[in-house]
Amino acid sequence: MKAGPKGTIKAEPLDFSMLPEDRAARRLAFVAQYLVVPKGVGAKKPVALRGFQTEIVETVFAPGVRTGLVSLPRANGKTSLAAMLAVAELFVGPDSAEVLVVASDQRQANITLRMAKRMIELHPDLEERAQVFADRIVVPHNDAVLLPLPAEPGALHGFDPSLLIVDELHVVTEAVWEAVTSVSGKRPESLTLAISTPSSSPDCIMWRLVEHGRAGDDPSFALREFAAPDGCEVGDREAWRIGNPALSCEDPFLAEDGLEAARRTLREPVFRQLRLGQWVTGVDAWLPFGAWENCKTARKVMPRERVVLAFDGSASGDSTALVGCTLDGHLWVEGLWENPGDPRWRVPREDVTRAVDVAFTKYDVVELACDPWGWRSEIEDWAKRHGERRVLEWNTAAAQRMAPATDRLYQAVVTNLVTHDGDTRMAAHFAHCTAKPTPQGDLVSKDKKGSPRKIDAAVAAIVAYDRAAWHITKSRKRVRSFAS
Repeated sequence: MKAGPKGTIKAEPLDFSMLPEDRAARRLAFVAQYLVVPKGVGAKKPVALRGFQTEIVETVFAPGVRTGLVSLPRANGKTSLAAMLAVAELFVGPDSAEVLVVASDQRQANITLRMAKRMIELHPDLEERAQVFADRIVVPHNDAVLLPLPAEPGALHGFDPSLLIVDELHVVTEAVWEAVTSVSGKRPESLTLAISTPSSSPDCIMWRLVEHGRAGDDPSFALREFAAPDGCEVGDREAWRIGNPALSCEDPFLAEDGLEAARRTLREPVFRQLRLGQWVTGVDAWLPFGAWENCKTARKVMPRERVVLAFDGSASGDSTALVGCTLDGHLWVEGLWENPGDPRWRVPREDVTRAVDVAFTKYDVVELACDPWGWRSEIEDWAKRHGERRVLEWNTAAAQRMAPATDRLYQAVVTNLVTHDGDTRMAAHFAHCTAKPTPQGDLVSKDKKGSPRKIDAAVAAIVAYDRAAWHITKSRKRVRSFAS
């Protein structure tokens, strides 16, 4: 198509009167009769939708559905299907159809636009009846338009879409989704369709929508998930076929050896998320996938055993942790106080003090290392009752101290030198930790500022293990000195 001003469309409108009136059937019939594969497997041949693609269209365009969410691993034709549905909407959707394609940025949104352009170019009847611009496609006969837009709230206002496609919902923010939903639903029939791989964190709008769809109590919301079974082995080829319909459908367009090549070069949690469609923690995690679980043991901490305690407290509504470590490197949770989701909740300071007192009675505590922020008066009180030489401040914000301690526990986990009791709360806190590089080394942090996914028990465990290691090293030096 030529660049520059577009001439008047001279071709007569196409007659679609023979197509079904049903929303899904109408679009499926259009795709089968008019669209050509633009690239890849079957390029330049008429589109032959696979069974799973037909199922997706029938699910999201079912009567009464206003919002559809499709969770699908990469390389299963998400973008091409989105482009097909966008072109179909232009020609056989309602009069003055408005198709918006929203992606993480303008470049990503333009990928769907370019694919839609190419599909139109490859069919002479469509090409003669569409005006293709650099930033949109217009069909003058029915006043339809396709626009690609970046996922920015300010860019999404003022539209009246009949079809709004959100590409890769997992990178879309809450504010963007609110902007998307605020412009949809103005027409008697319209659809907001999100197509995405799972997110790297459940702390996102996509996970909340998945949970909403799984509840099954909203007839206007359609959810279709494609994923390998939970708990499957990462190299299980049958699980690959379950999660990747393009690998197991009739006339597959995804190669098994390509998946194997990806498995060899991607970290396991990343492969599970992107190529098996699974919701996993650890995609951006500090610890390797499964490493913490591998350190679980049935070891019990005995009464009056020599231990180190570490305390990481919150001044208000966050979580607070008291974690112990034996001098041979076994970690456990002595106390954990977490906000149940109440904005008025505050850490029960008296309960925390009581737990500290009980721990000093139960064990031979050689040291209680405390992060001082927000708890100085309590720490001073603990030191008076249990000994100033045994209760000390340990600032977790000091990178020059925290980074080596973080590395020490990391190395102990990946080499199975540390053990723990399998406490699911502490496991969750470790799963929430991401690595934050600093000049002194990696620190652990939340996946984003203000995230409700807490890491306090993991921070306390890092301090406890570091201090236990220091005490055991000190004891060994004393033995050597005495022997000499």
